[in-house]
Amino acid sequence: MKKLLLFIITVSITIFGFSQNTDKGDKKSREILNRLTAKTEAYGTIKAKFNYKMKNIEADIDENTEGTLFVKGNKYRLLIADQLVISDGVTIWTYIEDAEEVQINSVEDSEESITPSNLLTAYNDNYKSKYIKETFQYGTTVHLIDLTPNEGKSYYKVRLIIDKEKDQLLEITIYDKNGSTYSYIINSFIPNIELEDSHFTFNKDDYPDADIVDMR
Repeated sequence: MKKLLLFIITVSITIFGFSQNTDKGDKKSREILNRLTAKTEAYGTIKAKFNYKMKNIEADIDENTEGTLFVKGNKYRLLIADQLVISDGVTIWTYIEDAEEVQINSVEDSEESITPSNLLTAYNDNYKSKYIKETFQYGTTVHLIDLTPNEGKSYYKVRLIIDKEKDQLLEITIYDKNGSTYSYIINSFIPNIELEDSHFTFNKDDYPDADIVDMR
């Protein structure tokens, strides 16, 4: 489950904003990704509901989990698979319901970690983009774009499905080198909703029986 959460939060970089250097990838894919980024940057807040699907044919694994993500500036709140992950931009709280435990970590300022700021506006020149085709999915015309990491990743490709008319991401799939695929299908995307800052802090009084594990 820890790996599941890591994938979800990592992929949020791409879900909520991707831009890149002009020498990375073909012109058409860059233009689409830049429009996606510009539109997303204009939102003050975002609420997204999604399905997470993990498949590995050889291991006979086929999982499907629903999740909800809230983003406001440098803050986010993620609910997935009986776990709650909250960040106020400085601290990350992870509440694990089954274990009645809260893990507290600091937000690390590194390229590989998620910071609340790059949830919305990740600038990443470690990928090369390629426009695949225009097709019809999810009841609308979409663009298919592949992102290939330059090096040092456990996956070899990320595929984006983007609504052509709305410039909005509909699906992202990570192709892992171990044969697994991790897909995130956006079921609803609501920008600029009212969200108080208190939505992005953990109130331990709401979980009086939880053990607090401070890992900072």
